[in-house]
Amino acid sequence: MACAAEKRRFKEETMPGESFRFIHASDFHLETPLGDLDHLPPQLRTAMATAPRDAAAAVFEAALAENIDFLVLSGDLMHPVAAGPHGMSLLLDGFEKLHAANTAVYWAAGIADDPKQWPEAVPLPPNVTLFPRDRAVAIPHQRAGRTVCSVIGRSSEGRSTLHVAGFQTETTDEFTVGVGHGIADASALSGARMDYWALGGPHNHTEIEGGATAGAIAPGSPQGRNGDESGPHGYVVVDVDAEHTARVRRVETDRFRYLNVAIDSDEIRSAGSLRNLLGQKIGTLTNEHGGRHLLIAWEVTLDNAEVLPSVGDPTELLRNLRRDHGTTNPAAWTTRLTVRPPHNYPKSWQDEDTILGDFLRASKKFAGARVRGAATDEATTTPSSGDRLDLMPFTEEHSDLSSTASSLLGDVPADQREAILADATLLGVELLRGGNPSWGRKS
Repeated sequence: MACAAEKRRFKEETMPGESFRFIHASDFHLETPLGDLDHLPPQLRTAMATAPRDAAAAVFEAALAENIDFLVLSGDLMHPVAAGPHGMSLLLDGFEKLHAANTAVYWAAGIADDPKQWPEAVPLPPNVTLFPRDRAVAIPHQRAGRTVCSVIGRSSEGRSTLHVAGFQTETTDEFTVGVGHGIADASALSGARMDYWALGGPHNHTEIEGGATAGAIAPGSPQGRNGDESGPHGYVVVDVDAEHTARVRRVETDRFRYLNVAIDSDEIRSAGSLRNLLGQKIGTLTNEHGGRHLLIAWEVTLDNAEVLPSVGDPTELLRNLRRDHGTTNPAAWTTRLTVRPPHNYPKSWQDEDTILGDFLRASKKFAGARVRGAATDEATTTPSSGDRLDLMPFTEEHSDLSSTASSLLGDVPADQREAILADATLLGVELLRGGNPSWGRKS
């Protein structure tokens, strides 16, 4: 291995190659619309419907404008049946335009775009290489009759991880680009001795440090689809100089950007109210994210119960946020507003010789029994009576409840008990302190 490395280094030093540039993109998922939306704002419906296509089209537009040598696509571009003719036409139009510009496309299919799903009656243009599933294929990419790099690709066999061993080919002294769908650990990737790994699969931009000298990157989808795919989305441009030194830069293409924003009690106190704070943050976020539409999920954690009066009614606040900030251009649309109840309340409240004090002491006692019961359950795998939250007796007061609802209340799942207790405690505190409670803190 050392001899091979020395030989390659000697050749690079004595016979420098040529610089070249390519774009690496993946996971268009043209069959998948934007998600995590309980309501579609009328003024944004058309833009939301076309956002995945617009982001994918931006990749092809850049490939035509960036003076690249080739385009690398690492799978899951679309499911041909689910995306339909609309999705297929976007790909084919992009491929045809690149063919007219004499730009090659190297495509390693993933799971959604399994080559077997592609209609035989719809041939790909001659500039497109769709790698097979059963073996890796090495293609010398040439410019003016000279090989500038080697592209080694293989389509997925349906795995979420990359089968690195399946990329074994003859060694070459050229810069090598490995193209596949799925990821693997750095040691496995580096063992294949690719200069750059063009990966696909993760919908968020992912870099595997140490996977290859120039980078092992999954660029993610050009457009996020839900709160789990928050932050910037796009593709990468890779510039390789004559000494095989690569520079990778990200380019953003998302028309709508999902954001998950956490809020704590200190921030609310500083702003005076939750409504003021969210308005300030929306202004900042709009400036930070380049004038694109934002889809924001707020997570408010009340670690200090004394700020409760500054929170207000989450349902009304959600309505106001959507009205005030969701109709602008660009829009900042609130997809979700979740207010997490405090786990602890001021000791002075608990020590009161009042109904509120009795209520908080009872809640704390029940929470302690729940924790002890959970520990017992882990040791014995037998449900503890102290950990059981039985709301069945309360259903007897409501004869109109269905039998299904009564059964669900009679045996609350363990992973929901803590949240239910916290919500119930918050509701009781608001009522007993003479406030105007919101019946449900999630909007």
